[in-house]
Amino acid sequence: MNPSPHAQSAEAADHRTWPAVSVVMPVLNEERHLSDAVRAILGQDYPGELELVLAVGPSRDRTQEIAEKLATEDPRIIVVANPTGRTPQGLNIAIKASQYSIVVRVDGHSLLPADYVRAAVETMEETGADNVGGVMAAEGITPFEKAVARAMTSKIGVGAARFHTGGEAGEVETVYLGTFRRSALERVGGYDETFVRAQDWEMNHRIRQSGGLVWFTPRMRVTYRPRPDLRSLAKQYFHTGRWRRVVGREHQGTLNLRYLAPPLAVVAMAAGAVAGALGFWPGWLLPGGYVAVIMVGGSVATGRGLPLAAWLWLPLVYATMHISWGVGFLTSPPGLGQPSAPRR
Repeated sequence: MNPSPHAQSAEAADHRTWPAVSVVMPVLNEERHLSDAVRAILGQDYPGELELVLAVGPSRDRTQEIAEKLATEDPRIIVVANPTGRTPQGLNIAIKASQYSIVVRVDGHSLLPADYVRAAVETMEETGADNVGGVMAAEGITPFEKAVARAMTSKIGVGAARFHTGGEAGEVETVYLGTFRRSALERVGGYDETFVRAQDWEMNHRIRQSGGLVWFTPRMRVTYRPRPDLRSLAKQYFHTGRWRRVVGREHQGTLNLRYLAPPLAVVAMAAGAVAGALGFWPGWLLPGGYVAVIMVGGSVATGRGLPLAAWLWLPLVYATMHISWGVGFLTSPPGLGQPSAPRR
């Protein structure tokens, strides 16, 4: 009896040569998630060689201790120092310390499914892409985190980006994290270290400008742990808004309605509130309309299935994400992201 096509495919996969892969992870204050994130990487169902380079910043918790202990337990782990603690510097340091032709970027609070690296390599070989990535599958543990996770995977919260909300495989502007050809990283000079935030989008833009292909596939799905409280969520989105405007200044023509909607909403609500306070009562319709949309669209339409405590958090989470992003965008200093002048 001849083997089935599926069995033949599986046998061929077992006998093929898989490229060696370097996983790079910048970490700072990741005591809570680091061990789980590393276990998910080392437990990959991937037939080829794999190494993990941890670029550890000056953490205030036990991150350094945990990283060193993990490295003593598995020779595939390499620990290098990231003195600045900043993400783009850490990524470049880790990439330089790695050795293989495929580079997988991971964060310290991301959990890879067992087939992530295999799916990345297969997608890269099928499409010829320089960078492939998948879904940023936000999952919360506490009621607040569950509300953030729901907001971060809805169009009301973050727009229609496929790496947030899912969708069909295809060419995109950017992806979450990413699996790169080392040749593409070298071609564009790695991460721009002036971009404290939004460095992924900025580098993917340069890859595309250089003729490379950035590809989204729903096969690659990464569990992401949201910020644990309202203050840290507001800080995250405020700085994301600030740095997304820097990308827009650096690369003209890259801003679209998705990125402009939060700052436009903030301006409209502020103008409406001022007009209302000065006696023009229709002005209150602008902030009032936003509240109504968030309550109906945010809590009712997208909150189904959430526990009551998470459902109650949802409108405030949406408002925090939108307003923080919009204010950050509007207040982004013109000099942000510019190299500092040398001291005399």
